This record gives sequence, structure tokens and C-alpha cells, in this order.
Amino acid sequence: MNDFFDPSSTSLKVCGVTQPHDAHQLIEESIPALGVNFWPKSKRFIPPHQAAKFLKPIKNKILRVGVFVNADPNQVLDLLENDTIDVAQFHGDESPAYCAPFADANHPFIRALGVKDATSLTNLLDYRATAILLDAHAPGVYGGTGEAFDWNLAKKVIQQHPTLPILLAGGITAENAAQATASVHPAALDLASGSESSPGIKDFNKIRAIQDAIHSAQ
Repeated sequence: MNDFFDPSSTSLKVCGVTQPHDAHQLIEESIPALGVNFWPKSKRFIPPHQAAKFLKPIKNKILRVGVFVNADPNQVLDLLENDTIDVAQFHGDESPAYCAPFADANHPFIRALGVKDATSLTNLLDYRATAILLDAHAPGVYGGTGEAFDWNLAKKVIQQHPTLPILLAGGITAENAAQATASVHPAALDLASGSESSPGIKDFNKIRAIQDAIHSAQ
């Protein structure tokens, strides 16, 4: 599953992809992972059947992450098992009990948590997730706001759980990507609004600048 989850270096995931040509361009730019948002209330929503048309042909060329918010587990399992996505990302209020069948079946998944304060980060291991994504606290919106949180909290989590891949999201831009990489050392930066010209439309000048910033800071 490429080196995306390797906690010893910082990778990049570009989330909120809605256009087939953007997905192919991410591959051309050697971006390790993309995210597709299957939450109907998202500004970057794309129906699974529509996304499958460009996700299936790019299997093994880029890590394909499907983003879900409190979805029917059977929908998620279907997309994992029919090779539409490689990894599920749970970005809602999913409990450890919700996540348990995915862990039991060895389906890779990311559990995203909105960080309000240190109490948001207790019991991380209960989810048995492949990786934990830390994002800004955004009740009812579930990410994609472009707002950052206190990265010192993320640093503390990484120090406490050095072998658990921690992804950093929330307000990542070309201007702060190097700082985020050098100061936090996450397994990956995850960005949506910081990578686009408008919701769901990618800006590759921004993406290249962020990729360059990550490389320069390692």
C-alpha cells in the first residue's frame, strides 16, 4: 500500500477529488494518495457510482481513499470489496464498535478526529485504525473547513504513539506545509481546501508547492 502510512516520513493526500482528469494528474505528479468524498452533504461530494468510473482504472497507481460520514457500513464494505477504493476514512461520529468489523476483517481504514482540545485525543487506540487523522473541530461539518488546530496537540500524540501513523489536516497550505512537516512530523499531510481553486476543483500549482514544501522540510 505504497509508503503512505509510513510514520518515519511525511507523505501527501489530496482529498475532495471530483474530476477524473484531476485524479490522473495527481498520478502524473506522483502524489501518493487521493481522497474522494462520499458524504452527500459535502461541497466535494461525488456519488460512488460516478467516482467508480475513474477510481477503478487507477487501481495500484495511487492510494484511493473513500471518505465517509456515519455511512451504512455495508456501503463502505461494498466499495472496499469491489475494488473501488483501497482505504476507508471515517470522518463522522463512528464509534470503536462501528470500526471493529473493519479491523477484524483487516480492511485498512483511517479514523478522523476533530481536535478541540487534549480531551479529543483520548482512547485513540480503541478504534484499531490503520491510521488516525487529526483535523480541526468542526461540528456538523466534519472537516474541509480550511481551519487549523493547535499542532502541539498533534505533536504530543505522535510522541505518545510513535508507531501509529498520524495524518495532519485542517488549514494546510503551501505557506505552512513546510512548518507542519518539520515541526509535527506526521505520516502525511491531508488537504482539501488548500489544494483547490474551488470546492472539488484542484489547483496543481498549489499542490506542487505543497509537495515541494514537504520535501524541503524532511
